[in-house]
Amino acid sequence: MRHKAIAITGGSGFIGSHLVNALVEAGKDVRIATRRRYNARHLTLLPIDVIETDVFDPVQLARFVEGADCVINLVATLNGKRGTPYGPEFARMHVDLPTRIVAACEGKGVHRLIHLSALGANPNGPSMYSRSKGDGEKAVHAANVAWTIFRPSVVFGPEDQFLNKFAFLQRMFPVLPLAMPDAKFQPVYVDDVVKAIVNVLDLDAASGRTYELGGPTVYTLEDLVTYCGDVIGKHARIIRLPDALARLQALTFEMAPGEPVISRDNLDSMKVDNVLSGPLAPELGIEPASIETIAPVYLTGASTRSRFDTFRASAGR
Repeated sequence: MRHKAIAITGGSGFIGSHLVNALVEAGKDVRIATRRRYNARHLTLLPIDVIETDVFDPVQLARFVEGADCVINLVATLNGKRGTPYGPEFARMHVDLPTRIVAACEGKGVHRLIHLSALGANPNGPSMYSRSKGDGEKAVHAANVAWTIFRPSVVFGPEDQFLNKFAFLQRMFPVLPLAMPDAKFQPVYVDDVVKAIVNVLDLDAASGRTYELGGPTVYTLEDLVTYCGDVIGKHARIIRLPDALARLQALTFEMAPGEPVISRDNLDSMKVDNVLSGPLAPELGIEPASIETIAPVYLTGASTRSRFDTFRASAGR
């Protein structure tokens, strides 16, 4: 079945911004929900509908998805207050919202749901993040809708909060105390995540499937920090923290104002290797790009103009 009208929650974020652009290029009619239009100001050049909506309000959410052929949920958080099995922010964004989206889709006759989860999602996982992501998947599994779940490893690309963070820290500080330096990741390029979603959007065989997404190479965290230093030409001295000091560091960051650089829950997530369990599914139609071919462009500050040139071109401006 061809899905024309696409409703996206979380569409103004990092992955969502790239996905919206790709869907417009594919000829889809796209609407995104946002609490404030200002949050989606970087997408105003595109021919999409930006609708101010409280997606946690069942009435507003139902109104938002009405008439859509497919709903794509990208809403997520990396951090939140502690709790058992997870704190309120994780419960609200990763479990309650998918449950509400499923109900809205069923109530308004939406027949396609794509849900972005995460590699390592597991109701019995070691972190609040992984447990809440796992319970969110359970809510999608119960849907009377043709659903597809994606589980990406950490996603990199322009404006990411991963490689850019390591580059920034090494520009600012001569020494970098590094927690969990041997934690393993298989980073996947944001445009490959987007391409995989677009490629299965109209694929009936993808219904009821969960797809893992990762790049071509597995790295340790220390490998990635060192590589970022190579690209920007400035290396901080890496101090490998033992577990006790790593948790003390994370606790200190949690107590500081703003989003923590790293939290204790992030450390718990990194206890499990963030790597693919097998090869990528062929129907995804992607040959994943490597960090080495993509990251140097944006870590050195050369990609922002080209990204907005792409947005303008797709908008016909």
